[in-house]
Amino acid sequence: MAVRHRLVKASPQTVWDVLADGDRYAEWVVGTSSTHEMTGEWPHVDAKIAYEIRVGPVTLSNETIVRRCREPDVLELEARAGALGTARIAFELRPWGRHCLLILDEHPLQGVGGLLHNAGVEVVTQIRHRAMLRRLAKVCEADAGGGASDVARWRPAAARSHAEGGADA
Repeated sequence: MAVRHRLVKASPQTVWDVLADGDRYAEWVVGTSSTHEMTGEWPHVDAKIAYEIRVGPVTLSNETIVRRCREPDVLELEARAGALGTARIAFELRPWGRHCLLILDEHPLQGVGGLLHNAGVEVVTQIRHRAMLRRLAKVCEADAGGGASDVARWRPAAARSHAEGGADA
């Protein structure tokens, strides 16, 4: 299971806003050349984004589906890559001072990707994650203008629920 984290010099709200904008998917997802055809309301559960990945001269059409969304701190996606199978990609956002600690957890679910999953695949996945988190941080930090002023209004779902006297869903 490939787990990676990155400190993003932007507030958790800024990071969430980028993740929650399906039109910006190709800006930070490594290998994605374009997004098109969204169904549902991203990032709500069952919303889909179709996109293309280019590997040299080969173009593959894939889609990503929202499987779990707990705004503003958890987004879990299922990436479908045709014959390669599917993977779970989970983002968790945590306030870290004025910034956001972004945790990315990905692992194969079905198909060839799961059958061939090994230490070598983990290494490649970690390299891809490093690049993806670097790109995502760059987008978020540019949006934040170098600051993180909206961190005060961002609270994880558990904190909101506790403060409002309810239980976490």
